[in-house]
Amino acid sequence: MDWLRRLLGGGGRVHLDPQRQQALLRDVQHRYGAATRVRFPEQVDAVTSTLDGDDGLVVAARILCQVADEAHADLQAQAHDIHVRTGRRLLVHRRNYRPLWREAGPALRWPLFALPSGFHPYVQVAAAVTVAGSQASRLDRVTDPNPLLVHLFEVLDLTTAGWEYGRVRVDTDAAALADRMITTAGQVLAAMDDPPRLPPAMRELMRRNNTLDVHDPSGPRVVGGFNLGARLREQLLV
Repeated sequence: MDWLRRLLGGGGRVHLDPQRQQALLRDVQHRYGAATRVRFPEQVDAVTSTLDGDDGLVVAARILCQVADEAHADLQAQAHDIHVRTGRRLLVHRRNYRPLWREAGPALRWPLFALPSGFHPYVQVAAAVTVAGSQASRLDRVTDPNPLLVHLFEVLDLTTAGWEYGRVRVDTDAAALADRMITTAGQVLAAMDDPPRLPPAMRELMRRNNTLDVHDPSGPRVVGGFNLGARLREQLLV
């Protein structure tokens, strides 16, 4: 647990303020999101600026953890409801959501647009991911980077599965979120002394080479393309 030794005094002192962290968390939770009449990219920039310093980095990790936990709980509840109504049993595995979505996508609701916390994937999550990536070299000074990486891959898995099986539209905000997560995953892995093996969903997606149409958020116009497999290989195969 090198991160804990660093936090407790090895490699220089780290001064964390739990009260400031809680205030930052409340601020970004309640001041931003889908109800705010500001474009998502501008909100991401604002939240990223708010989550400054080591306390902001801790909050970014907490946001990713909370989002991953809430999404998992939501999918478990959906699977239970389907079983009660139909007798059909669905397995919800956090390490690889793709089999679940491949089997039951039409019957599932993508959880990231309706989290209990109110965190929005294209706002607070995108900003938290950006903060974690930009300060990847300091992550092990303030928290354990391994759970953060696990949660990051879970949310990326849910994002891409939603595109493929969950009727989630691939617009510029969705593509920007995925690109941020892939970039940050590469930055965090590069900063780790002993990086873990990539999860099954990422290894599966890496084998692809198709380009997805990326749409304008406000209309049907295609404004670009996103080669998910190529981007994953570029950032994660180091």
